[in-house]
Amino acid sequence: MKKASINRRKFVKGVSAVGGYTIAAPYVKTAHSAGKLLLGIWSHWIPGADDMLRHILVKWGEKNGVEVKVDFITSIGNKLLLTAQAESRAKTGHDIFSLPTWFGTMFKHRLDPIDDVVEDIINKHGPLLDSARFYAHLDGHWRGAPAPTGSFFDSFVSRFDLFKEHAGIDLKEMFPANENRNEELINNWTYDTFLIAAEKLYKAGKPFGATIGATPDSRWLSSLFTAYGAELVNKDGDISVDSDSVREVLEYLKKLTEFMPKSVYAWDDSSNNRWLISGEGSVISNPASAWAVAKRDNPNVAKNLWHHDAPRGPKGRFRPDNSQYWGIWSFAQNKSAAKDLLRYVSEKSVVDACVEASQGYDIPLIISHFKDNKTWVDASPPDGVLYNYPMRGDEVPVAPGYPAPPEIASQITTQYIIANLVARITSKGQSIKKGIRWAENELEGIMRG
Repeated sequence: MKKASINRRKFVKGVSAVGGYTIAAPYVKTAHSAGKLLLGIWSHWIPGADDMLRHILVKWGEKNGVEVKVDFITSIGNKLLLTAQAESRAKTGHDIFSLPTWFGTMFKHRLDPIDDVVEDIINKHGPLLDSARFYAHLDGHWRGAPAPTGSFFDSFVSRFDLFKEHAGIDLKEMFPANENRNEELINNWTYDTFLIAAEKLYKAGKPFGATIGATPDSRWLSSLFTAYGAELVNKDGDISVDSDSVREVLEYLKKLTEFMPKSVYAWDDSSNNRWLISGEGSVISNPASAWAVAKRDNPNVAKNLWHHDAPRGPKGRFRPDNSQYWGIWSFAQNKSAAKDLLRYVSEKSVVDACVEASQGYDIPLIISHFKDNKTWVDASPPDGVLYNYPMRGDEVPVAPGYPAPPEIASQITTQYIIANLVARITSKGQSIKKGIRWAENELEGIMRG
């Protein structure tokens, strides 16, 4: 099937299912940067992170003759999305707006090209993660610049004590909190190895848990598919779900889900966090928020947690990417100041401050900003718990639905086609052949839309 355009109304419906620090960086004000600047920014999950960002933005404005107003907008109840939709239709609102994951694709017709800004950022600080181009470089132009907050990876978060006791795997030796990794141990950390460990942990009453349902946390399945080279739609926009690689990963998941809680098909995005923090689980796929809450609510669990790389599949090792960008509306009233601010928040001092305020949750999209950040190095307990939360090895960040073109990948993601496919086969007992046929029909519907 040839690549087809996406119906915007159906796309909106799909997305609606989804979500006292000194900064020393220099800044040179342009001739037209004064005046007012309004920002609509995603409200952070981590307490205190919004306060730090507001402080940074307001101080920048005070130093540069710009009156900065920041509205932090929660993604709970799709409020951030609904606000973006309302402003896009009315052609009025904020100057700068947060663009989590697929927002750039959805609102690209209302976002100013900012190639000059992103090129300046890259020229000064070096390249962005490869996934940034997939999310934010649309129709030949950059529509979003790296946001200083909100981007994260889903690393594996495991109870290293349970892995050692029940599976005979020393995660701290395999993924130490330093650069001295043992390549032999790393190379043996495959999905086949993980399957064996998952069975042992399940029999010990401490299984692996991750949602397999219509909720964003099911993106771990997409990275697993990528590790097996399993595509639903290829880079040219052709449906390619009927393949040996898709059958192989589905056979793997039939085995893996035997060693997972039966309730995962009804889990929401908070379920895996609560389950790990309660002490019932041994491993989840998540950002650093589960550990941050465990420190407060169950310190005995927190002191035994370890963030580390995902297993390797036949085609490599991949980690779910959930990036955020900031864009400038085409109807913005102060585009000059907006561009200046986008350049400023890419400074390493700004990013480092935001990473610290988020307790290590935020991940920079500028590769050079991973270096020399003490937040991940110094986090405890236990010592080294977050060292491997930013990717240190051969993992590759991957957007859900990849390698399909962004307009199609976003539909695959927001309509949860991968999760529904897996659930049909592993929970409802549907054959792989029938499951693939169902997925083909769903994808054809997307193409026709």
